[in-house]
Amino acid sequence: MRKTLFKIHSWVALIAIIPLIVISITGSVLVFKSEIDGLLMPNSHFVVKTLPERMPIDKLITNTENAYPEYVIGSWEIFNGDTADRVYLVKRGTEQWYKFHLNQYTGDILSEPVGTSHYFTDWFLELHYTFLLNDFSSLPGQTGTVLGFFFALFLLVLGITGLIIYRKFWQRLFSVRWRATLQIVLSDIHKMTGVIGSPIIIILAITGGYFNGAVWYHEVIEHAEEEHFALTKNLYSSDISFQRILDDSKKQIPTFNGTFLVMPLQPDENITVFGEVSTANPLASEYANTVTYNKLTGEHIANWDIRKVGAGWQVIDSFRKLHFGYFAGLISKILWCVIGLSPVWLAGTGFYLWFTRRKRKKQSQVNRSNKRGTVNA
Repeated sequence: MRKTLFKIHSWVALIAIIPLIVISITGSVLVFKSEIDGLLMPNSHFVVKTLPERMPIDKLITNTENAYPEYVIGSWEIFNGDTADRVYLVKRGTEQWYKFHLNQYTGDILSEPVGTSHYFTDWFLELHYTFLLNDFSSLPGQTGTVLGFFFALFLLVLGITGLIIYRKFWQRLFSVRWRATLQIVLSDIHKMTGVIGSPIIIILAITGGYFNGAVWYHEVIEHAEEEHFALTKNLYSSDISFQRILDDSKKQIPTFNGTFLVMPLQPDENITVFGEVSTANPLASEYANTVTYNKLTGEHIANWDIRKVGAGWQVIDSFRKLHFGYFAGLISKILWCVIGLSPVWLAGTGFYLWFTRRKRKKQSQVNRSNKRGTVNA
């Protein structure tokens, strides 16, 4: 059994070595996406909170529509601290998405609309989960997403098989035979790194695979029979007050705070406010709850309170914080970044160990062949 698992572990690692290195490096960098954005774009990512309250969002929406009449507002990421609002636009009559930054206290536009993968970390995110393959017109639309899903499965297999193969290594987890040969030293370090990192690697594989699988299912299965709808105008009534909707959403769910406003993007969709609530669950995401409103009348339709749904939905919601590692602040981010990089080291040491074993095996075959030749002579 152990020998079979070892072969599976080795061959999966060899097949997926380069994509997993890409996923590992990009994922570890993206743990600090917000901090990197702040360093690279300090004048647009951050704002100085000069006023105690945000400007009414209706005013911000009007300013945006006046500044960019060739676009339709698709969604709005809402912040109340020193991070600027991010506004997502759709170019009229197309499926092309853009985004820009806006000061929610003064209404000042802080950056011009650019593609959603224009900035370094956004491009890195695209590389992380699609390998930049989704934009190739010669390939099926979700090729990169599907490949990302399968490489997440490979990572899961590596994590599980590694734990089973080296389960007894826990007995001497931090003991490395430094005075032994290079192969033995690297083997011990490989086992120690894998055993320590495997629980987190398994979490990253499950959550990452889920995200890619969900995107593929939404794009390919749910909308397989539908023609792509191109926005040319707002699908909601001009009489709608989004500020009233945001204010009302706080009354619909206790402690609700809106974080993301999504406009209707299809004829059969309504207005949805995503948000966070006070909860004892540290893994509940900032988009875990929703309040939905009629796009024509602004009347309240439905609520989704993460505190009142089944455990399965709460587990799925926790995937966001578990994947990006920000559930315990800087400590969990650093841990996720370091462990996230471990597949790079594991790939290097694993390849060296596989190569030396293969080389030694071939040499043994040559020696046995020479010995038989000598005996026959």
